[in-house]
Amino acid sequence: MTTTEEITELQGLVRQIYTEMNKVVVGQGYMVNRLLIGLFTNGHILLEGVPGLAKTLTINTLAQVLHLQFQRIQFTPDLLPADLIGTMIYNQRTSEFEVKKGPIFSNLILADEVNRSPAKVQAALLEAMQEKQVTIGNTTYPLDKPFLVLATQNPLEQEGTYPLPEAQLDRFMMKVFVSYPDKDSELEIMRRMSDVGFKSNVETVLDKEKIFRIRDAVNGIKVSESLERYIIELVFATREPKTYGLTDVAQYIQYGVSPRASINLNRAAKANAFFDGRNFVLPEDIKEVAYDVLNHRLILNYEAEAEGVVSRDIIESIKNKVPVNQ
Repeated sequence: MTTTEEITELQGLVRQIYTEMNKVVVGQGYMVNRLLIGLFTNGHILLEGVPGLAKTLTINTLAQVLHLQFQRIQFTPDLLPADLIGTMIYNQRTSEFEVKKGPIFSNLILADEVNRSPAKVQAALLEAMQEKQVTIGNTTYPLDKPFLVLATQNPLEQEGTYPLPEAQLDRFMMKVFVSYPDKDSELEIMRRMSDVGFKSNVETVLDKEKIFRIRDAVNGIKVSESLERYIIELVFATREPKTYGLTDVAQYIQYGVSPRASINLNRAAKANAFFDGRNFVLPEDIKEVAYDVLNHRLILNYEAEAEGVVSRDIIESIKNKVPVNQ
């Protein structure tokens, strides 16, 4: 059991991560927060946003701050599974086949424009994400710990893309929409990046041991039974909206969210409480992370698309309608 003193110490380390990240990344605190929630709850994150919003820079900087192995993989239509996980190569000197491991054998994987690769590559990534292992030839190899996939996709260009299937989307703990920075942040970005001599010097804050300690501390955050039931009610409201009086949005929902939604809502709420300096979860923690956890799991129908109804509208209606019984 993590003591109060240890929790305070670990929370201080998280604040140091933000301090170091702010030396390089400006105006994307929300994205950094979501990446850290994924890291400390062992959940993969999908980032969606237009080019130029510092998604790659943020993940690269985070790897430096955490002193983790980092690999950026550019997903393209001609990418093969072997380019991702590795392959068997023939060694002429020994007359034997040897394993050449691919870039997936790292701690932080940036899967850039993940929806630009065909189904076989996505299937290989899916095994790595879910099973924390890959198969090369007839042998299965475990991946390094911690292992985290941080994938990006561009919402603008749809030509030449392979939309991620629902089964793979469900493996991502959160889908985070990265927005433009505000005016003051963009002014600071312009000033920094206009300086050709600007260097992104950051200090290492955590090592693997401390990452696992924070994971244990987050896992120990208390969730009351009433809040556990509140999570279940939110999830069931996406599946049986009419039961919860959500007749105005029921017509737009084709399928509700999967059981992974309740699991990840619980985990993400714990992390949010930990970052806020508490050892217990409040209803606000659940509401804070609900959209990012639920939006990619909620499948809307063609009627919703025709009328311009998006997942945010549905989730907001559910949060407003489902009461918190404490």
